[in-house]
Amino acid sequence: MPAADVVRIEGLSVTHSGLTVLTVDELVIRQHERWVLLGPNGSGKTTLLSVIAGRQWPSAGRIQILGETLGRVDLRELRIRLGFHSAAISRALRPGIAVHDVVVTGIDGALEPWWRSYDASDHERADELLVSLGIADLAERPIGVVSEGERARVLLARLLIGAPDLLCLDEPAAGLDLGARENLLIRLAELMTDPGPAPVVLVTHHLEEIPAGVTHALVLRDARVWAKGRVDEVLTSQVISSAFSLSLDVRRHADGRYSARATS
Repeated sequence: MPAADVVRIEGLSVTHSGLTVLTVDELVIRQHERWVLLGPNGSGKTTLLSVIAGRQWPSAGRIQILGETLGRVDLRELRIRLGFHSAAISRALRPGIAVHDVVVTGIDGALEPWWRSYDASDHERADELLVSLGIADLAERPIGVVSEGERARVLLARLLIGAPDLLCLDEPAAGLDLGARENLLIRLAELMTDPGPAPVVLVTHHLEEIPAGVTHALVLRDARVWAKGRVDEVLTSQVISSAFSLSLDVRRHADGRYSARATS
């Protein structure tokens, strides 16, 4: 796999109870690209993200992640290099754990700070991330009492502290109110447009939740790839309308954000 290829998928198939829930003939994600995965409910978005993040085993296909081939690599070692954000991680956190500890344990994906010792530089990095995301005042607060919007930013800090080589985000803005969503999208846009951080793969149901800076899009329908490529070629009224079987007016705004509305 060329060094610039972060993800290379060929002939992917995922089957549950005899039913094929995802088929991807080919997908290549390269360094510095930021991808969004879209599609109707049940189209396979989260399944594809889970395979890319090393959380789900494919039924068939050749999958290479960060130069390693699934089936020939210790997934425990590979996952250390993969940043994964999902609602499941949020639900798994003990409500009483302090926000600072939630962030610092992201270094090795632990759920409790007592599983290992963290040095001063680890704690300093956690504090820096809390400051950069505007939530430094929450450091000692139990994660169980912060708002959903604040929790989303805490989990983003947890994702970033390990400096992963690939960031995988499953609906990071889901369930947030308007203010919290926009605040999070500002932070995600900063991440997307920074040339330093790792490539990103983000799942969302809504075009309005796509942060500015996304470079590529993949649209799924009926467990198959419906369209893929650069965002300006894929996120069009024609493609999105056909994928969702509804006449939609898709617009890209001056700030790089998208919106979609049904047309009469």
